[in-house]
Amino acid sequence: MKRVVLWLVLGLALVAVVIGAALFQPWRLFTDSTVDEAAPTSSLTPSASPTTEVPTESLAADEPTESVPPPPQDRVLATGEFEDAEHGTTGTARILELADGRRFLRLEGLATSDGPDLHLWLTDQPSGGDWGSYDDGRYVRLGDLKANNGNQNYEIPATADLDGLRSVVIWCDRFNVAFGTAPVAL
Repeated sequence: MKRVVLWLVLGLALVAVVIGAALFQPWRLFTDSTVDEAAPTSSLTPSASPTTEVPTESLAADEPTESVPPPPQDRVLATGEFEDAEHGTTGTARILELADGRRFLRLEGLATSDGPDLHLWLTDQPSGGDWGSYDDGRYVRLGDLKANNGNQNYEIPATADLDGLRSVVIWCDRFNVAFGTAPVAL
């Protein structure tokens, strides 16, 4: 009888270790991945429009002149430095709007811990807040974190309303915690 109990206890312990390893993935403490994507640029290129040159002398002083608006250009909407949350995190987050209207979140010099089920969000919660609060308000999911190190781009859906979003969050869905956050008030 004692042997049966011993085997049962050992079997249950083994099951607990396997389940714990599957959930926590402790080997990720020793793994890293790196991505190095170029910054996105607009596919919109200003086209040269035919112009007719009019000698300056022929323009009357009281005639209005047409001003041509400058072509749209890529621009940075917001920038923030990552802050630690549940894990040490460094790097820069930039919200970009390209001349063609597409928007991107660009991470530059990112360095954080590897972890299970990591995602990238834009949220209305302030950066540096309680590391479990980022799923309490409004957020926009941008996809799985591509790597825990490097430079990477995430397209922001065209339908996403960015008004009121205040931070970028590296979010672990498995344990509902933020690994790191960056303030990017829009």
